[in-house]
Amino acid sequence: MTTRDARAPGLAALAALLADETRAACLLALLDGRAWTAGELARHAGVAASTLSEHLGKLVAGGLLTEERQGRHRYVRLADARVAQLVEELAAQVSPDAVAAPRTLRQSSAGSAMARARTCYDHLAGRLGIAVTDALTDRGLLTQDTGFALTAAGLAWFDATGIALDRRGRRPLARGCLDWTERRPHLAGAAGAALCGHALAAGWCVRIGSERAVQLTPTGERALGDLLGLDPTTLH
Repeated sequence: MTTRDARAPGLAALAALLADETRAACLLALLDGRAWTAGELARHAGVAASTLSEHLGKLVAGGLLTEERQGRHRYVRLADARVAQLVEELAAQVSPDAVAAPRTLRQSSAGSAMARARTCYDHLAGRLGIAVTDALTDRGLLTQDTGFALTAAGLAWFDATGIALDRRGRRPLARGCLDWTERRPHLAGAAGAALCGHALAAGWCVRIGSERAVQLTPTGERALGDLLGLDPTTLH
């Protein structure tokens, strides 16, 4: 007689949480790393506020979201980077053929912007994220031989560029995250978060629209060109 794995009930409960289109839409929206109000998510998902509130309650109870209240507003965000990684990597498994083609010019433009450059929770993704990852690897600052890892030169590079890197947290310094548009891993972990945070704070990138899309600014083009030899024409 076989003994059922004790993790089976938890895995089944997690799968049930994800197996709803409205909850999936909320999780994907929250990959921008920011806190959203319940009303904002309801409008994004196209459901009534009362319906969305029920879904959020399940996601919070299941440990995928955290919530806080400020006055009459209820804010939710992804619980942590592990949840973001789970959602992004599951999204990357969806076949391109299963994704509905954009029906309007606005949807097409938004999709193109997301593919070009976006945030994935707290790190860079899309063609920009891949380009930065490749540039770091080509310069011997990052290795992908047996998983992602910063080299000694890479650690020195972060120090020299003034990008604050948290080396004391429980989060790995470097981790590969499968990019759902490029189908290749981009840099995540503490290094990915530090680089993305610095890029936004220094004006290398700016958020555009209501999605996760970001745009590389002329300042960012010069900075990444000087620091990593990045050619911005490859991102178009």
